[in-house]
Amino acid sequence: MAKKIAIVVAVLLAAFLIFAATRPDTFHVERTTSIHAPPEKIYPLIADFHGWKSWSPYESLDPSLKQTYSGAESGKGAVYAWEGNDDVGQGRMEITDATPLSKIVIKLNFIKPFEAENTAEFTLEPKGSTTNVTWAMHGPNSFISKIMCIFVSMDSFIGKDFEKGLAAMKTVAEK
Repeated sequence: MAKKIAIVVAVLLAAFLIFAATRPDTFHVERTTSIHAPPEKIYPLIADFHGWKSWSPYESLDPSLKQTYSGAESGKGAVYAWEGNDDVGQGRMEITDATPLSKIVIKLNFIKPFEAENTAEFTLEPKGSTTNVTWAMHGPNSFISKIMCIFVSMDSFIGKDFEKGLAAMKTVAEK
């Protein structure tokens, strides 16, 4: 009887792992908001990592967060590294492309609690007296990520943070 149970458990585990392997090799999460401000007022909040303190949903998760800034002051070549508690972990961001007033691309390296390399993009699209701001992130789905995403999608896991950050950015930019 124990042998049959072990075989059933092994088959179910194998089926689960095979199913996980069929999940997408990449992920993409994106949120957009409309801000009643011109790109000239919004772009500096993103292009200068010092401005992230006013809107990023991650900045307030650890009161003892250690931050370092290097490279360019803002725009392409600006670097921001952080180290904090389990809620924020450790990582590094570098702006790899910056089109003034319209787009910022960031290479995002997580070191702790897990290693990952992703790309974050902010796109600003003027629409009359407002600007549509899109915050997107995409990257590879490791096998461990594929297993985790069976239970919680990356979209629901990260999307709520993007919504919170964009809402805070909206508040700051509309002042």
